[in-house]
Amino acid sequence: MTSAEIRQAFIDYFAEQGHHPVHSSPVIPGNDPTLLFTNAGMVQFKETFLGQEVRDYARAVSVQRCIRAGGKHNDLENVGYTARHHTFFEMLGNFSFGDYFKPEAIQFAWTFLTERLGLPAEKLWVTVFEEDDEAADIWLKELGVSSARFSRCGAKDNFWSMGDTGPCGPCSEIFYDHGPSIPGGPPGTPDEDGDRYIEIWNLVFMQFDRSADGTLTPLPKPSVDTGMGLERLAAVLQGVHNNYDIDLFKTLVNAAAQLTGQSDTSLSSLRVIADHIRSCAFIIADGVLPSNEGRGYVLRRIIRRAIRHGYKLGQTQPFFHQLVAPLVAEMGEAYPELAAKAAEVTRALKLEEERFAETLENGMAHLEQAIAGLAGATQIDGETIFKLYDTYGFPVDLTADIARERGLTLDEAGFEQAMQAQRERARAANSFGGNQTVRIDCQAVTEFVGYSNDQAHAKVVGLFVDGQAVNQLDEGQAGLVVLDKTPFYAESGGQVGDVGFIGTHMASFHVDDVKKQGNTFLHFGKMTAGHIALDQHVEAHIDVVARRDSERNHSATHLLHAALRQILGDHVGQKGSLVAPNRLRFDFSHFEPIPAEQLQKIERLVNENIMLNHPVGIQHMDIDAAKQMGAMALFGEKYGDVVRVVDMGEFSIELCGGTHVHSTGQIGPFKILSEGGVASGVRRIEAITGHGAWEVLYQQEATLLQAAELVKADKAHLLDKVAGLVTQTKELEKQCQQMQAEMAASQGDQLAGQVQQLGGVNLLAAELPGADMNLLRENLDRLKDKLAPAVILLASVQGDKVNLVAGVSKAETNRFKAGELVNFVAQQVGGKGGGRPDMAQAGGKDPAGLPAALLSVSGWLQERL
Repeated sequence: MTSAEIRQAFIDYFAEQGHHPVHSSPVIPGNDPTLLFTNAGMVQFKETFLGQEVRDYARAVSVQRCIRAGGKHNDLENVGYTARHHTFFEMLGNFSFGDYFKPEAIQFAWTFLTERLGLPAEKLWVTVFEEDDEAADIWLKELGVSSARFSRCGAKDNFWSMGDTGPCGPCSEIFYDHGPSIPGGPPGTPDEDGDRYIEIWNLVFMQFDRSADGTLTPLPKPSVDTGMGLERLAAVLQGVHNNYDIDLFKTLVNAAAQLTGQSDTSLSSLRVIADHIRSCAFIIADGVLPSNEGRGYVLRRIIRRAIRHGYKLGQTQPFFHQLVAPLVAEMGEAYPELAAKAAEVTRALKLEEERFAETLENGMAHLEQAIAGLAGATQIDGETIFKLYDTYGFPVDLTADIARERGLTLDEAGFEQAMQAQRERARAANSFGGNQTVRIDCQAVTEFVGYSNDQAHAKVVGLFVDGQAVNQLDEGQAGLVVLDKTPFYAESGGQVGDVGFIGTHMASFHVDDVKKQGNTFLHFGKMTAGHIALDQHVEAHIDVVARRDSERNHSATHLLHAALRQILGDHVGQKGSLVAPNRLRFDFSHFEPIPAEQLQKIERLVNENIMLNHPVGIQHMDIDAAKQMGAMALFGEKYGDVVRVVDMGEFSIELCGGTHVHSTGQIGPFKILSEGGVASGVRRIEAITGHGAWEVLYQQEATLLQAAELVKADKAHLLDKVAGLVTQTKELEKQCQQMQAEMAASQGDQLAGQVQQLGGVNLLAAELPGADMNLLRENLDRLKDKLAPAVILLASVQGDKVNLVAGVSKAETNRFKAGELVNFVAQQVGGKGGGRPDMAQAGGKDPAGLPAALLSVSGWLQERL
């Protein structure tokens, strides 16, 4: 069976057993800051298992695309060196949300493997948790699995939990026996780490709720979560032992071999490249672009690792992006979203390849400078290696290769120390948490009435302080309130949570933020008067002015998105947004700065559609129907089967759960404040609407009047007057530069009289008072020619800063290095520097040390004669 046939057979079988087919969610978890990437099939059902989300089906089947290349689950460094590790894989899974349990789950799995796929029962080995007699009896007594192919394992292997607390339960795993020709023993034995017995399916029985003290309480509705790797199953069914020999990889490996000029397709570097194109393409297709932080940083690492393996195969030209087409041919039918984004993915990868070439160039320059500054040492220090790796993206193995060529070694211990320090910083500043991120033990479902109401009469169903449930909040106490209904919008889709107050005529709780935990709205804030108790009836009021401003900015964001696509092209897609009362921020895919003229067109197009006063329509429909009508999904959002579609005439149609104006005319003026880059291939526009936009226009008008008054012109002729002043200023600057050059030449001629002759070399170490770095370099170039053979060090002081340049005649660079000289002097004036053997520059911050430093240059030269 091909991988595509296996994938479809799995879905078909479980659909026949009453399971609802659910398409793979993106590899970027929707609204889940705790995960770097989707790493298992159950991730999109997490809130369902926790009871925070109710679906209209109790059984589901999916084939989930997964990434394991960062965070807790990271297989990146193993890829290419083992038969079964991948950064990207597909997980086949069937799920029960309080419906069936162990008997059905085990029967389904066994029937699918032995009857639908025809695997011999004698080739399968089964494990259960050592204390799970129920599962053992089902396998041994009901299904008749041989006890010779059955084992009980401890909690490390066969007990699963979602975290330290919460849902958990025993597992039952199914292994495939590849035969005695391959070393390794059965699971649960000392030889289990061999490759003979390979786990293909894990059945997780969510049976208990683990409390903080470790107590296991039976769940009222036990559930089932299973996972089976498509690649491993395909290897079994296609009669190969290595996942990279299955059909899914053969096309990619062959394409990589062709692009790198290789005939041996078993090379591990080809397997790395084939694996990495899958993860990179899906990560980009799902909305992430290479950057220096978070998910974008992991993506950049994977791309550069693939490129590095291309270099190892002799391919130094961009090639990786050309693998997108064969990948789409192989997987585009199963994942149409990949095919739809193929051009964007290709372009992003090509740009990153080209930038990595620049990175190598910049890294090489820094490495050459570091080597020049070794001053006879034979080891490159760990900090330098780390800076090359972390700042310049320069691979450590490439640094090692170059070091070997120069007869140098690496300070590996120092590098590891610097890496560990970075890991500690990363943990301390974990970018995947949010402010006020807290998990509370509350299953209440909050009814949101804020689409149509600014206030609501509600009941307090939960009160929490520091994550712990309390019965009452008192004056001055900070905490969070859970209501049975609320008009407060919870932060989502880029729109910030509402502010306002909850209270009675005797008490008031000021709400400063609102977030969602599943279907529970968490109102964060502080009691400003009186107290609120559990089960009390209260009035909830949003700050209407702030909400209306947020609505203006949110609706304007939709118009901006549509305008960008119309003017820049369909490649534009949202990569993040912030909608607050005072501004909007929109991140989008685009690979170059937007010229001022185009930016003006975008702003004008948004304002035109505001003035057309499009009605803002809201519809709820099936997600497939929404996509057919052209609705765009927003990056990082999680969507159910029924979605909310927001349309503004025919100009903008998007899936959105946010709050909006009733017609675009209510937005008022729209004004772009700035446009710039935030990551590779990602641009950002910041803008304002309504009252804020008017304020900016008033301020700009006032600035214009002040400028006109300052240059003694009226507004109508201000531009001409300023242009004349600019021309006059440039002419004066030109004259000034000419005078400085003449002074520099005169100073240089005077310095020639301070030359010392040492060992047949003309030495000049002198100060040029007040000269900037440009004047120092001009004099250096002139004197090097005039005094050759020469060693020259020129310095100046500007305020509390010391400028230094050093030069060595070309014929003398085999004996004397300008970089070593300038660094020698810089260290005496509180600085450091470096450069080429014939010219180098540096700075310092201790002018008092300069006279002695200049006198020391002759000693430095004598030591090297």
